[in-house]
Amino acid sequence: MKKSWMLADRRSKEYEEGVEEFLRIALANAIDHGHIRCPCQKCGNTRKFTIRVIREHMYFNDFDQTYKDWIWHAKPIEINASETVNQEPQLEHDFFGETVDMYEGAHEHFIENPKKFKKFVEEPEKPFYPGCHKHTKLSGLVKLYNLKARHGMTDNCFVDMLIKVSDLLSIGQELPSSMYEAKKTLNALGLKYEKIHACSNDCILYRKKYHDLTSCPKCGLSRWKVTKKNVVKKGVSTKVLWYFPPIPRFKRMFKSLETSKYLTWHIAARIKDGRLSHPAEFAIVEDD
Repeated sequence: MKKSWMLADRRSKEYEEGVEEFLRIALANAIDHGHIRCPCQKCGNTRKFTIRVIREHMYFNDFDQTYKDWIWHAKPIEINASETVNQEPQLEHDFFGETVDMYEGAHEHFIENPKKFKKFVEEPEKPFYPGCHKHTKLSGLVKLYNLKARHGMTDNCFVDMLIKVSDLLSIGQELPSSMYEAKKTLNALGLKYEKIHACSNDCILYRKKYHDLTSCPKCGLSRWKVTKKNVVKKGVSTKVLWYFPPIPRFKRMFKSLETSKYLTWHIAARIKDGRLSHPAEFAIVEDD
């Protein structure tokens, strides 16, 4: 489908036909046929509505012209970079931009396997339970996982909570029933992490040359937790750092043609007129 209608006047026949064709495609590929993401300039694909409401938004608020690859509304095989609208690049919506960039990078990675990409996109976007329009499988899981991290839940405690919440929800809910399934869902979106033991006083990280130490070489505190009866719980660190590797994120960012333009703008497109208008133009001054 040609996308030139996105730039047409909202009162024109071209825009009207484009809107109807877009809604037809979106409805045909929707997971939840009752509500789909609204691509108007105001919503920016961050909210879901019925087709009737979305049609009104597309006329009142206009179509978001930065939304060129319809990853939320069309099958991956239908997304064609050669059909994108020729216009000056604009910044994505701040609230939703990072998620869009992540999916665009994933699309580049799975371009030779459309079925795998379709599953990658649709699986986390399933409703939390049948009829739920507020939370998806991913957003619900992330909220519960945040509780785990905030209150220091053990894996067993977290799994028990998942099971209890699942029992309270209606039949057909999408909540994982094990830690393995939960991590698999989060890892699918690049939310991998590494746990690194740390000194309670933040002196060192137990990695590299300190990897095998049982106490801090600077303050002398034990690496392991000690019970009230002064029994050392070997293997249970007093403090754990959660490290989220940035490299996979950088790879996704540079795989997206749009995002990579912004990442290299200060070198490739910045106007160098001798004026200080960008942080890249400031000389680095080191203190003596």
